[in-house]
Amino acid sequence: MKTADPSDLTGGIVIGGIRFQQLPLVLAPMEDVTDPPFRRLCKEMGADWVYTEFISADGLIRDAGKSLRKLDIHQDERPVSIQLFGAQADAMVEAAQVAERACPDFIDINFGCPVRKVASKGAGSGMMNDVLKMENITRRIVDNVTVPVTAKTRLGYDQKQKNIVDIAERLQDCGIAALAIHGRTRCQLYRGKADWTLIGEVKNNPRMHIPIIGNGDITDGPSARRAFDTYGVDGVMIGRAAIGNPWIFKETRHYLDTGKDLPPIPLKERTNICRRHINLSVDWKGERTALFEMRKHYGNYFPGIPHFKHYRIQLVTAGTLDTLNAVLDEIEERFC
Repeated sequence: MKTADPSDLTGGIVIGGIRFQQLPLVLAPMEDVTDPPFRRLCKEMGADWVYTEFISADGLIRDAGKSLRKLDIHQDERPVSIQLFGAQADAMVEAAQVAERACPDFIDINFGCPVRKVASKGAGSGMMNDVLKMENITRRIVDNVTVPVTAKTRLGYDQKQKNIVDIAERLQDCGIAALAIHGRTRCQLYRGKADWTLIGEVKNNPRMHIPIIGNGDITDGPSARRAFDTYGVDGVMIGRAAIGNPWIFKETRHYLDTGKDLPPIPLKERTNICRRHINLSVDWKGERTALFEMRKHYGNYFPGIPHFKHYRIQLVTAGTLDTLNAVLDEIEERFC
């Protein structure tokens, strides 16, 4: 299945004029997760390329505050993709032009989001039921912006319609610079095991010449290594495994470079990174929203600690930054 020497991951690739010195580890777009504070942390920890949260085209062209705020980009997080979703070509083109003014390195088209409220409207992975519409939207965006355009898809809509090999060729012909593929169908959502065989077929299709980024069940160095070794992909994308775990990129790169695991992150370092994450989030989105959205991260920040349930409850119920810092102080005093 592989097409290149998988033992050499240092050769790098060029995507839309952006040179990656090594085959990239990519932070996947995730709603209410991949905001600027978290993206900066992941970059500091070794992510080579990051994506914004997915942004509604309709919200962006209506000047909706939440959508516009998602365009914020910090120089420390580059290269960064702004990802857009929508069901109508005119809105997607206009949104791409708005996004371009934020000066991203890439504009990415979301053909992969499986959630009902998106897919049922024909956006995200719901678009995989209408390949001609996918082509039209992709071609029009490519023709109407100057930054490189990429796309993210799934294998197909359902088990009977795994048409990613054909779709990949069509999107390449529309002019995209790279394609990321999640190894599940829309109907699978995030259930079951990701199927990388079709990702490999796309990568090894002699018609394909753009970089292919594989996504799905990349949780550590060994799973990333298998993806590169077996399927020859040009990069791997890490999603849910990065939540509350920004150092997964550092650990994964170390394993790819050495074949060995890094020692476990000391708890004191975990609490320090958690504090930095919280403080960056408060600065960017305000205390109340930051504390609420941080809740999804704590499980991975503090995994496997005996008798920790009491502290986890305190973390997720803390109503002020001072209260949260006091809980972290107590965790350090007891466990460090």
